[in-house]
Amino acid sequence: MLAELSKREKGAGIKSDPEIDAFMKATALAGQQTSLVTDYILKILGLDICADIMVTDDMRRGISGEMLVGPAKALFMDEISNGLDSSTTFQIVKFMKQMVHIMDVTMIISFLQPPSETFNLFDDVILLSEGQVVYQDPRENVLEFCEIMGFKCPNRKGVADFLQE
Repeated sequence: MLAELSKREKGAGIKSDPEIDAFMKATALAGQQTSLVTDYILKILGLDICADIMVTDDMRRGISGEMLVGPAKALFMDEISNGLDSSTTFQIVKFMKQMVHIMDVTMIISFLQPPSETFNLFDDVILLSEGQVVYQDPRENVLEFCEIMGFKCPNRKGVADFLQE
């Protein structure tokens, strides 16, 4: 089938994207039903043991995993922690951080009140107020920026909670 598709693309003057071709060749193995990337993502998300079953508690992870399989360079995710406990959210974000660095992709993830350990996994933070970008820089510099702007994080508060307020 791939040979026929390639032949038709050449006949129609369609040039393939070398990045996508390399990705597909690297992840597709003859005789296997799944690709290496699919298997890797299932394992990291902890879904390898239930890859062929519908599990309602892990549905959100299944949906997230489905969109991670492919040569996308940017992923936008909104409120991925809804309905998940903090441990599961941490595991998913930890995997996504690994994926960002290994596969050279960009992810923008929105959260309301992420747990501290999850917040600390992020490289950069974008703060919005009334639809406007207030801060977009490394996570480590956000408190310094807030202090320059006249806002000091109380000792009793976590950074993520402080920023959300």
